[in-house]
Amino acid sequence: MMNGDVIDPSKLNFKHIPVLLHECLDALQLKKNMVVVDATLGGAGHSREIVKQISGGTLIGLDRDTTALRYSANVLADAPVEVRLIKCNFCDIADILKSLGIKQVDAILADFGVSSHQIDTIERGFSYTQDAPLDMRMDTDANKTADTVVNCYPEAKLADLIWNYGEERYARRIAAAIVAARPIRSTGHLVDIIKNAVPAGYGKTGGHPAKRTFQAIRIEVNQELESIQKFLDGAIEMLKPQGRLAVISFHSLEDRIVKQTFKRAATDCICQPKIPQCICGHHATVKLLTKKPICPTIDETVSNPRSASAKLRVICKL
Repeated sequence: MMNGDVIDPSKLNFKHIPVLLHECLDALQLKKNMVVVDATLGGAGHSREIVKQISGGTLIGLDRDTTALRYSANVLADAPVEVRLIKCNFCDIADILKSLGIKQVDAILADFGVSSHQIDTIERGFSYTQDAPLDMRMDTDANKTADTVVNCYPEAKLADLIWNYGEERYARRIAAAIVAARPIRSTGHLVDIIKNAVPAGYGKTGGHPAKRTFQAIRIEVNQELESIQKFLDGAIEMLKPQGRLAVISFHSLEDRIVKQTFKRAATDCICQPKIPQCICGHHATVKLLTKKPICPTIDETVSNPRSASAKLRVICKL
């Protein structure tokens, strides 16, 4: 939990453009005196606007990046609400809220994207366009880094995660090339290895040739998909009746988990179709408010290209 330890924004290159901002605000139907959780606080881009609409209420901001929390504490210092910022993995949302004595909340927002600050801070190692240490930790206090994955994982395990988390067609070739080149000490070195492992010209139409491999390693380092599933379950549990949960995902792996979790939570019976009578006892706990995801406008993608793949899904607690 933050204890007034803030950073002067002018001394920190912390760029944060909130994605689908107006769509999120509309979806959450914010009102005065609400208790709202921004589960992925980042640079407080969304929260800066949320607090204006819940005057007299409470904003709870979660993030595992200490720098983001300190920066946001300054941004939100004059907010007309109680602000409580907590360093944690958002997957622990239910436990965190209960530890604060909060039984239910009015609205929850989560943006699964890697923050622009993390990408643009070269030494964090998230970018495949700059040479940097093999890090990729969202929580800089965590033990596992990209170096652990790249230099220590067996070839078969490395290939599987590049295939499963990066959906990379050349996963086995890339994994073999990485193992053969060890030790690998920087992101630049890793990018060169990946480029040499795939056919010439690969990535010209689908993005940088290292994009999918970097995504896979980042997901593994931060256990992102496991965290998303646990977060969604905990967030639904902690919503008040008629409370809303809005979630922004950025790639198919994330969106699939959100879509399937929301669909299941909005369905009464989840028995196999061949079973003639319901035996599961499952009852819907939410209502789907977005049958199809909300995507950025052309204007937004032009002004913020990193928003292009964003998808917003929203549910309401029954």
